[in-house]
Amino acid sequence: MSDDGIRIEEVGSVEKPAKARVENASETFERKKDYLEGFLAQKPTAPSAGEPEGDLYEAVIAALKEIYDPEIPVNIYDLGLIYNVEINNGHALVSMTLTTPHCPVAESMPGEVELRVGAVPGIGDAEVNLVWEPAWSPANMTDEARLELGML
Repeated sequence: MSDDGIRIEEVGSVEKPAKARVENASETFERKKDYLEGFLAQKPTAPSAGEPEGDLYEAVIAALKEIYDPEIPVNIYDLGLIYNVEINNGHALVSMTLTTPHCPVAESMPGEVELRVGAVPGIGDAEVNLVWEPAWSPANMTDEARLELGML
């Protein structure tokens, strides 16, 4: 024993443990069915052109992002004025609102949206449905729009 009450024991040698070997294994395990195999083998299906993430839908969104509110330096899509875009057999239906019913472009903006969306290749005609419910609020804006306006 040492002076502080700790017992110290000296060891002369230590045997190394046996290494695990495959040939020493006595049990054999059968492979279990891989349930993810079929799922992982599936290839993603491309959305049709008119569905969200489809080429035609994305072209319509790009056209909407080219339209700016004359009083706010942000496009109407990022501003959150576009509520819905539906495309069926070349017909586009855009549901949108304005920042306020008294907006100075209340008469011209829906017409501009209709013209721009109707000009997208693949769109035969466009219709704009101007709605007031739910009312627009700054919460509808994208983070990019908030950043542009200094609201972040």
